[in-house]
Amino acid sequence: MERMPGWIRQHLAAVRAVAVLTVLLGLAYPLAVTGVAQVLFNDRANGSLVERNGRAVGSAAIGQSFTDAEGAPVRKYFQSRPSAGGYDPLASGASNLGPEDVVDTLPVPGAKDAEGHPDEGRRSLLTQVCVRSKAVGELEGVSGARPYCTADGVGAVLKVFPAVGTPTRAVSVNQACPATPFAAVYRGVRVECGRPGEDYSAGRTVPVRGGAGAPAVPADAVTASGSGLDPHISVAYAELQAPRVARERGIPVDRVKALIDEYTTGRALGFMGEPAVNVLRLNLALDGGR
Repeated sequence: MERMPGWIRQHLAAVRAVAVLTVLLGLAYPLAVTGVAQVLFNDRANGSLVERNGRAVGSAAIGQSFTDAEGAPVRKYFQSRPSAGGYDPLASGASNLGPEDVVDTLPVPGAKDAEGHPDEGRRSLLTQVCVRSKAVGELEGVSGARPYCTADGVGAVLKVFPAVGTPTRAVSVNQACPATPFAAVYRGVRVECGRPGEDYSAGRTVPVRGGAGAPAVPADAVTASGSGLDPHISVAYAELQAPRVARERGIPVDRVKALIDEYTTGRALGFMGEPAVNVLRLNLALDGGR
C-alpha cells in the first residue's frame, strides 16, 4: 500500500490532536471541576444564594442596593458599599478612575449629548467621593467633610493661570457659576466660579486640602470596590450606621451591634485583609429572616 503524502499525515495528526484535546479539556476537565465543586463547595458553586420564605432574595457573594424606587436609601437597612456598575452583575467592574482624576466636566445648560439627552457633564473621582461623603454624613447625622472637598460636596480644585509663574487668574473648576467659590482668594488673585463649556485645560491643577481633619465617614462608604459588587462593608461603616438602623426600627442599638458582631467575618487565614460585615445577611437578620 502506497504511503500517504506527508501533508495528509500532518493534517490527520492535527485533527486527532484537536479531538483528544477537545474531549480532555472541553468535556472531561470541566465535568471533573464541576463535580468537585458541587460535592465540596455546593453553596458557593451555585451562587451562594440566600433564601427567605423559600425565595431567593440575593447572593451572599454579590453586593446589592437597599434603596427605594427613587434611589434614596431605605433608612431601616444597612447600606452597601458604592458600586461603579449600579450593582448590576453584568456590569461588574471598577470606574477605572485614578487619584489624579480631580477635575469635573461641568454640564452645559441646554446642551444635549450624542443621544439627545440633556448634558449631565462628568463627575471626577474626587467629586464622586465628596458627594458620597456629604450624603452619608447627612444620612448618619455626622460630618461628611473630608480633605480636598468643598462644603457643598465637590472636589476643591483650582485651575491657575498661567500654568507657570505668578498667578493672574484662578478658577474653582468644579463649582459651576453662580456658586460661591470655596476659596475667595488664591495667592492674591480672586477665585472665580467655573463656567460650563469653558476650556480650562491650559491651567495648572491645584487641589486644595482645606481644614477638614480625619473624616468621620469611612473610606469604603465613599469608594467603590474593584468589582463594584462587594457584598461586605467595614466594621467601622457598619458601626456608623448602627444608631440610625436602631432608631428606625425602634430597637436597642446594643442589639444591632450584637448582630454586626455575629455577621462579621474575620481576616482570611487569620492575617489577610480586614474583618468585614456581610450586608445582606445582616439586613435579613434584622428582618427576622435568619
